[in-house]
Amino acid sequence: MSERTGEQADERTADRQRWRAFGVCVAVAALTILDLSKVNVGLPSIEQSLHATSSSLQLIVAGYALAFGLALVPAGRLGDLTNRRRLFVIGLVAFTVSSLLCALAPTIEVLTVTRILQGFAAGTQMPQVIGLVQQLFRGEERGRAFGLFGAVIGVSTALGPTIGGGLIALGGEQDGWRLLFWMNVPLGVAALVAAWRLLPRGDQGRATDRELDVVGILLLGVAIVALMLPFVTTSGGGGSAARWLWLAVSAVFLVGFVLWEQGYKRRGKSPVVHFELFRRSSYRNGLAIVAVYFAALPASFLMVTLYLQEGLGLAPVFAGMVSIPFAITSAVGSYVGGRLVNRIGRALVVAGLGAVVVGFVLLMLAAVLTPPEVTPWAMAGAFLVGGLGGGFVVSPNQTLTLAEVPVEQSGVAGSMQQLGQRVGTAIGTAVATSIFYGIVRSESAGSGGGAGTGGGADTGGRLDAYHDAFRSGTTFTVSLIAVALVLAVADLVVRRRAAAREGDRGEVPADQHAAEAGRQD
Repeated sequence: MSERTGEQADERTADRQRWRAFGVCVAVAALTILDLSKVNVGLPSIEQSLHATSSSLQLIVAGYALAFGLALVPAGRLGDLTNRRRLFVIGLVAFTVSSLLCALAPTIEVLTVTRILQGFAAGTQMPQVIGLVQQLFRGEERGRAFGLFGAVIGVSTALGPTIGGGLIALGGEQDGWRLLFWMNVPLGVAALVAAWRLLPRGDQGRATDRELDVVGILLLGVAIVALMLPFVTTSGGGGSAARWLWLAVSAVFLVGFVLWEQGYKRRGKSPVVHFELFRRSSYRNGLAIVAVYFAALPASFLMVTLYLQEGLGLAPVFAGMVSIPFAITSAVGSYVGGRLVNRIGRALVVAGLGAVVVGFVLLMLAAVLTPPEVTPWAMAGAFLVGGLGGGFVVSPNQTLTLAEVPVEQSGVAGSMQQLGQRVGTAIGTAVATSIFYGIVRSESAGSGGGAGTGGGADTGGRLDAYHDAFRSGTTFTVSLIAVALVLAVADLVVRRRAAAREGDRGEVPADQHAAEAGRQD
């Protein structure tokens, strides 16, 4: 009896250690995701403090996004080959130090360089987080872990503008932006101490290859930069059409990458990306769904912020608060979805996307049909619906996407998923911003009003311009979510047909097989 009691005590201790390690991972992921949204609120403060040009401000945003996306795949591959804990700690140290350098930056040039370094650090960390979650948990526990992960990430994404606005108000318009980076320093140090103590030091998988395909990494890196560059440098203000030639450069290097990887594997070596992953419909379809969804979601948040601040004249901190209901219901949905995904499967994601479509249509109606003094409250109410649906999308989709991926490939598989999110975000934000500002400028010019928050000769005309801009931009993002819904329904049909065929043969259905694989890998 005492021996059995001792074994149970050891199991409880190991379980607590795993969840503590998970807590460190998700906290650091939230810290990096916050930096994607909260710094945008500080751009006017940076402009005033460092006398930055609009192109410099754009590079601060674009540089972080580009560096983040560029680091994902090689960092994921390195983590799979070597040690995820080591890469996690290296990325966290780099993120903390670069945040300190951003906070102390004396000029806009220094801030730009350190911001790019911060993006590389964030991109180094994120694949290790996904890989460690795959490594620490199996089966239904993995679903619950991804549910909690999605809840925290959802809250971080939605609260970023509110936190950023609050820090700007606390620090003042001149130097309040520095608090956005100072915030990361003590939090990063605390996370570093916890990571050193709690992250697993043992074996992470049974990877038999130890080769790093440098040529493949360089080819993929150029393809990623060339793909994202024209989008992340689009701010809705026009610009040279020549930047779209980078898409042709991306296509050339992407084809070169695929051909190199195929030849590399034929020579008996291990490529950066195992294309066998894309033969798994669960992985391939999950990547497509999340890429399209993330082309819509951050763009929608950005347009809400622009509409509330520039159209209605709300202060940044109050404009950010409108998205708090999304954060709350998204957290609840992610937590519940993580517990249901292994039982319901892809149908849960389909229901979530349907709710997001309804919520964002209500958001558009609230923005354009309600009186200005009521609009923020009505939009917050619409966010309650959209957030609950969003909670059923991201973390359940992540669980389903990675369910059949071997643990020794989970870092690069997770990084490809994150890369899809970053590319989708860049494309969706560029298009939505161009639509939004294009309509505002054309209609404001036609009515004689300004495009800013100051009152012009035709205040009603100016607000009508923002109504039209938000309506058109949101129509675009809702259309993207509808595309993601169609992809999810198609994947659901494929899964059910496969389950029916396997059931006729007396085999384990595909969704059940994926769940069993998650328990056993």
